Amino acid sequence: MSDETDLPPRVVLLWGLNDAPRRGPKASLTVGDITRAAVEVADAEGLGAVSMARVAAQLGNATMALYRHVKSKDELLQLMSDAAMESPPDLPEGGDWREGLTLWVTEVLTVLRRHPWCAQIPISGPPVGPHNLAWFDRALDALSGTGLSEEEKVGVVMGLLTYVQGEMRLSLELAAAYAENPEAFGRQYGRALTSVVDPRRLPALSRVVEAGVFDAESLYAEEEYDDFALGLTLYLDGLAAFIARRSGLPDS
Repeated sequence: MSDETDLPPRVVLLWGLNDAPRRGPKASLTVGDITRAAVEVADAEGLGAVSMARVAAQLGNATMALYRHVKSKDELLQLMSDAAMESPPDLPEGGDWREGLTLWVTEVLTVLRRHPWCAQIPISGPPVGPHNLAWFDRALDALSGTGLSEEEKVGVVMGLLTYVQGEMRLSLELAAAYAENPEAFGRQYGRALTSVVDPRRLPALSRVVEAGVFDAESLYAEEEYDDFALGLTLYLDGLAAFIARRSGLPDS
C-alpha cells in the first residue's frame, strides 16, 4: 500500500488521512464539524455566502481555529462537494442495468436539487472523495451484467455524470436569468426570432420558429424536466444499442 505522502493532496484531504489521533486533549473542532457547518451555510444562504469567517461564525469559533484543520476556502469547497452527496441508494434487487442507471440518475438529481450550490463548485478532477466514489461504484455496478469492458463502463458513467452536471448548471443559470427577466423567456423571444431568423441562412431554425415552438406564454418552467428526461432516454437507448452490438445481438 502506498504511503499517504505519495497520494495527491485532494485524496489525503477528502479521506481524512491527516486526521490521525494525536496526543493531548481531544480537539474541540474537527474537519467534519467545519464541513457540516459550511454545508448548512450554503443550503441556507447559497454558495456565495460561504467563507472561512462565515463558517467560523456558524460554529461559534474564531476564523483562525478553522485554518488549523482546513487550509483554504478551496479545500473547504472540495470537502463540501463530497459531503453533500451523502450515500447512494442500493440498486433494485434483480433489476437490469437500465433500471439501475435510471434510479441512480434520479437520485443524483435529488441530492443536487437538495444542495443546488454543488453544481456551482468548479470541478477540479475525477471523483476521489468517499461519497463521490461510492456513487461512482454504484453506477458501475449497475452495468455489471452488460458484457461491457471495465473501461467502457467508466466511459458510460462519466458520460452520465457530464449530462447530469450539465443539466443542473443549466437549470441554475436559467432560473437566475428567469428571475431577473421573465419576459425574455416568453413570446418576446419568439417575436425576436421571427424578426432576425432568415430562412435562407438558418433554414432549420426558421422551420422551428414557423412551427410556433417559441410562441408559448413562457418557455421556462422550474418544475418541468421533460427535456432532461428525453435526453436521458436517448442516452440510454444509445447505450442499449451499443451493448447489443458488443454482445453480437441485433439492436432492439
